[in-house]
Amino acid sequence: MTIDPVALTADLIRCNSVTPAEGGALVRLETLLSEAGFECTRVDRGGICNLYARWGARGANKSFGFNGHTDVVPVGDVAAWTQDPFGAAIVDGWMYGRGATDMKSGVAAFAAAAVDFVRDTPPDGSVVLAITGDEEDVAEDGTVALLDWMAANGERMTHCLVGEPTCPNVMGEMMKIGRRGSMTCYFTAEGVQGHSAYPHRAKNPMSALVKLMARLEQTPLDAGTEHFDASTLAITTIDCGNLATNVIPAKGRATVNIRFNDAHSGASLTQWLRDHATAVQAETGVLIEMRVKISGESFLTPPGAFSDLVARAVQAETGVVPSYSTSGGTSDARFVKDHCPVVEFGLVGKTMHQVDERVEVAQIHALKAIYTRVLQDYFA
Repeated sequence: MTIDPVALTADLIRCNSVTPAEGGALVRLETLLSEAGFECTRVDRGGICNLYARWGARGANKSFGFNGHTDVVPVGDVAAWTQDPFGAAIVDGWMYGRGATDMKSGVAAFAAAAVDFVRDTPPDGSVVLAITGDEEDVAEDGTVALLDWMAANGERMTHCLVGEPTCPNVMGEMMKIGRRGSMTCYFTAEGVQGHSAYPHRAKNPMSALVKLMARLEQTPLDAGTEHFDASTLAITTIDCGNLATNVIPAKGRATVNIRFNDAHSGASLTQWLRDHATAVQAETGVLIEMRVKISGESFLTPPGAFSDLVARAVQAETGVVPSYSTSGGTSDARFVKDHCPVVEFGLVGKTMHQVDERVEVAQIHALKAIYTRVLQDYFA
């Protein structure tokens, strides 16, 4: 009996698994995979639930991996939804629910494909599913914990496909062969408080921050590279919490977020930010401190045999030739790339994180077929 990926998607959507809650999603998957002969291990860490499932021998020469997450973002205003966010209702060929697009349908599709594949055509190698409950939040104890556990226990994937939504508008049109890096810098400027009528007697931290922000935005970071668009810098907040209109504050804060390509590293951009902050500090006499959080470095899986194999499977099932892209935000592929070559392919992601998030039912079936073909071709 084949596994219906639509029914499995519905089962997962009905699990309220807003990060960090597991909500029963991984339990449902563990039951399914265990019954199919997968060796399952819960790799929970830091209050986060994760599942590692392997069919076949540990450390096989060919070990194909799928990676995905069952945690979801909050639903927001429930009253704004036309359907129960955890109801998995199907209306006019669309299944509604939080995680329908991002990415319970992807997990259901690759789990269903893996179970049917190893039952019908047992491969010479192993099939691994690494599923986390911590992708939508800080991602410190999710896929990272799974990879740490794998390294400590001799588990491996020779290649990995992450099932995140990758197609902007049409099923099959895009796959990801890399991602930009992401980092956030938090600036704190400390000056001297004073009366707004006598600015010469104060040192205004907000003026220093405005000057610094202008410098950071003045020149583009780059014009893009062979496989990446230009890096971007966005000012996300400038604030001091001052409610008085006649007081120059003593302290202010500003934050910028940078999405960067392979022309940079987190370290090189940190130094660039520090150099600008030091220059503005020297000009204004305002002390500027900074704290940087690097969410992930940019990475690229160079186009080659693996990406071509996935692209051929997509084309065979959809009739669409996928473009190779590095666009978008971050994903757990940024961690997997340190373990093995990784690409991403999934369905159309137009409604992810939105009210009335939904997935076209036909796309779930198509996604299972694509993943099945990938497995067949990989172990051929």
